This record gives sequence, C-alpha cells and structure tokens, in this order.
Amino acid sequence: MSDQPEHYFSEQPAVDDRERTIEFDLDGVAYELTTSTGVFSGNRLDPGTSVLLHKVVPPEAAGVFLDLGCGYGPISAVLAQREDAEVWAVDVNRRALDLTRRNTEKAPGTVHVAAPEAVPDDLRFDEIWSNPPIKVGKEALHELLETWLPRLKDGGVAWLVVSKHLGADSLAKWLSGKGWDVDKHASSNGYRVLRVDRSA
Repeated sequence: MSDQPEHYFSEQPAVDDRERTIEFDLDGVAYELTTSTGVFSGNRLDPGTSVLLHKVVPPEAAGVFLDLGCGYGPISAVLAQREDAEVWAVDVNRRALDLTRRNTEKAPGTVHVAAPEAVPDDLRFDEIWSNPPIKVGKEALHELLETWLPRLKDGGVAWLVVSKHLGADSLAKWLSGKGWDVDKHASSNGYRVLRVDRSA
C-alpha cells in the first residue's frame, strides 16, 4: 500500500511529490481537493475521515475549531464552510500543510494552517476534530492527546474517529481514566466516533 505509514508522520516526506485530485460530496457541497504522496491517505478520502464527516454534525455556531493532524485538509475544508468559523489546521508534515493551505484558500471561513509549535499557547478551541495518527504508537498518541485536549474551552468537545481493530475502545477507556467524559457517538464501516468532553 505504498508509502503512507513510513512517511506521513515525517516533517519532510522523502517520497517524490506526486499530486492528484480527490472529490467528495457532503451536505450538498462538492469538494475537489489536491493531495499527494507522502501525506496521510494521499490517494483517497480516508474511510475514517469519511465516517467522521458523515456522522458528526458540523458546528452550528461561530467558533474556533482545531483540525488536529489535518493531512491535506478535508476536515478543515468542511469546517471552514461557515463564514464565521476560525479553523486551525495543524500537522507536522510540511507537504500536508502546503496542500491544506491550497485546499482551503477559497473557503468561506478563516483557516490558519500551522505546524504545532506555531499555534499560540493561549489559544483555546470550541471543538477539536481529529482522525488521530494511531500508527505513531500508543505513547506518542497519548502524548498528542494530552497536549491538545486540555486546550478545549469550557463546554468544548472533541470528535475523534478511530478504527475499532486499532484500539478505539481501549483509547476510550484510557481517556476516561484521564478524567474525560467519553461517549461512543457512532460506529460505521469498522470505525468508531468518540465524543470527548471534560468531566464536570
């Protein structure tokens, strides 16, 4: 299955940059995004991302939203359909960031495309959306979530999509043990969508 696992975690992918176009429709909006080798799911809309986008209603009010591990930007493109949305698209992969920048430049909302270290420390989010990089390993994944989930505003919510066979239920249990309220919001095509809130 090509270069994906070896390279999409890298800041600078080693594989040649071979671009292609991916199209999908959601809620009556047609999306045509440019992707490439060396980024997550560079040859299609990832099935997990598709489940997340189809099972969770996009934000119904203005807010600040984080697309954590944005890849080439399909989640950011959807979140930025609101003119009053402020979206932060974050990834370590510089090629992915360049693609997200291009794929959202005409979106109605405001999209800030940034490496993790470029996000202001005091910025807080109304919602976090993520198809998290499970294959980085449990320790790195936990560190990632412990870094970003506490940056939810009071009353904020995170939406995570995880493959069942790659540990969705064990991740839910770990998050609960860390003091988060976790709801198994939806399941489809072998994926589970977790809704994560701060415990009262």
